[in-house]
Amino acid sequence: MSEPATQPGPAESSGEERAAQALAASGIAHRVVHHGRVSSLAEAAAARGVEQDALIKSIVVRRGEDDYLFVLVPGGRTISWPRLRALLGVNRLSMPDAATAKDVTGYERGTITPFGSLRAWPVVADERVLGREVSIGAGGHGVGATVDGTALVAVLGATVADVTDPEPAT
Repeated sequence: MSEPATQPGPAESSGEERAAQALAASGIAHRVVHHGRVSSLAEAAAARGVEQDALIKSIVVRRGEDDYLFVLVPGGRTISWPRLRALLGVNRLSMPDAATAKDVTGYERGTITPFGSLRAWPVVADERVLGREVSIGAGGHGVGATVDGTALVAVLGATVADVTDPEPAT
């Protein structure tokens, strides 16, 4: 007699599946967009049909031992470390290496999203996420979810603040 089939656990299912399930469970209206791998912000925005500043990067930040958070950063912007530290009331923050980021979220860099993360880490969203349509990663390379930014912040229970600066011109 064969064993009954089991569903994969969170660490065993694909990141894209976890993100899709979490998006559906959140109740947020969303549209998933699949595209090939991209090599720039401009390519990703074009592939997802949004402006570059509407492409939201989910950045994992380490606050302390086994204490992480997501920071939602609009395209073309970078974290303002002094403002983020002040908001969180800490003197030191860091970005984990790629292996640690995967261990604490279940996602490899370039696919990270709060939706379906292995742990529900706190979320800080830059204030520029609000009031418009945005695209956030959906757990796989070349996969994004287009959502209303205000609804995104609400379903994630995110703290909203001005925590980014424009990226330096190259």
